[in-house]
Amino acid sequence: MPRKNLALEVALVVLALLGAFIVQAVISQTKPPRMPELGGQEKGGGEEQTVVASETLVVENSEDQNHAIPAAFSKHLSSLGTIPDWSVLDNYQYTVTKSDFVRLMTDVYSVGDYWKEWFKVEDDHVMVRMSAEDETKEYKLSFMNEVVEAKAKRYWRAKKEIEIPEGTKPLLGVRIAIDPGHIGGDFASVEQRRFVLNEATPPIQEGNMTLIVAEQLVDQLEMLGAQVTLVRSSNQPVNPFRPEDYYAYAKSKLQVFKSAVTEASVKREAQKLFYRNGEIRERARIINEQIRPDIVLCLHFNADPQPDPLNPILIENEHFHMILNGAYTKSEMAHDDERFKCLLKVVQGNHEEEAKLAAAAAKSLAEATGLAAYQYAPNSSRAVNVAGNPYLWGRNLIANRLFDCPVLYYEPYLMNGKDSFERMQVGDYEGLRFINGKLRFSIYREYVQAVTRGLVDYYSAAEKAEVPAEAEDDSALSLEEESDMLGIK
Repeated sequence: MPRKNLALEVALVVLALLGAFIVQAVISQTKPPRMPELGGQEKGGGEEQTVVASETLVVENSEDQNHAIPAAFSKHLSSLGTIPDWSVLDNYQYTVTKSDFVRLMTDVYSVGDYWKEWFKVEDDHVMVRMSAEDETKEYKLSFMNEVVEAKAKRYWRAKKEIEIPEGTKPLLGVRIAIDPGHIGGDFASVEQRRFVLNEATPPIQEGNMTLIVAEQLVDQLEMLGAQVTLVRSSNQPVNPFRPEDYYAYAKSKLQVFKSAVTEASVKREAQKLFYRNGEIRERARIINEQIRPDIVLCLHFNADPQPDPLNPILIENEHFHMILNGAYTKSEMAHDDERFKCLLKVVQGNHEEEAKLAAAAAKSLAEATGLAAYQYAPNSSRAVNVAGNPYLWGRNLIANRLFDCPVLYYEPYLMNGKDSFERMQVGDYEGLRFINGKLRFSIYREYVQAVTRGLVDYYSAAEKAEVPAEAEDDSALSLEEESDMLGIK
């Protein structure tokens, strides 16, 4: 009997260990929760190991070996940029007319004549400087003419190329990628997108809030027929690298600019490279190589500078605007990779589609939020107004430059705005609540509804979206009727 009992006990122990192993295996395959939380999260990184190679830092166990950090900074490229493959443009010969090329370069993609230093326009072609270091390297792009006209080869489709039958769902078949801006969670402080008014109020973290909006948008847009993909689904980076992986490159960049190279300065620069460049470059790789959408929705919340960062205050007058790719500065146009991307935007016809989409989006947001349009300085060297619309501004941001398809880049509300801050503190909720003297939806659902309304208006309407006038804040109750139609609680 004792031997039988011992055998039975051994068998039970083995079964228990096997059961525990199976449970752990199942748990390890489970996706992380999609709803963000403040703090208390372990920093990502997984099981990937890094190895320093002679020229680049690569992720050894990554599924995609394109992950790499350049060995050294080059003054002829943007941060973490690589030498472009100009042969890609062979597919875009005869896709743009001379007049359209000159107009776009003059009115949209620059704020001066400095672009002509890199583009020599002839009657039937333009010669483009491929290298800032070697002026003999040029690329010839032929213009469309009466004899030869080619269609741009691209993965995204303009509205006129998407057939949505009448009487069906208004976004049927539209491929949409949603990019919740920033990261949030434990990374909010590093990326400097965390606002704390005082010890009595919870912090406001942009990356957390954009994910809340994004998750609600997925469900909403899918119900309307769109094919939707989230670029990130948790408050963790999609970037396989971490700040310490950028130390060598950061040191190289500081040396090129003859800045002080100290442990603190290298750490600061590496952190910026991690969240400002590396993270967005990885999102661009996912969007361009895997998702390949018709449009990307870049969701953000804005914030105004503080007069005294040590004594934060709430801003009375809030605003919003939409950012389109454009207004490459003189120094940006001098970077080989940025000049290449600028030209790719021109030949792919991004601006025409992006401007029409953004006009519809701005009209919807203006009506839903009552926010006034943000105004850049009239003589700004980094922004250009688009089509006289007070809400639309061209700027060369890394996201709207690297994402190859049209980008709707939203910048509504202020995290440190008097009205928005209180609404953010209340959080998300169903239905209407009386806040700041008005009956309103949660700030997240208002955002979702405005984005949805703009997309439906654009893809449903045959006419061009109208330019919204400066909005007045009298629309809090007018959203109720729209919510029934769009299915937002």
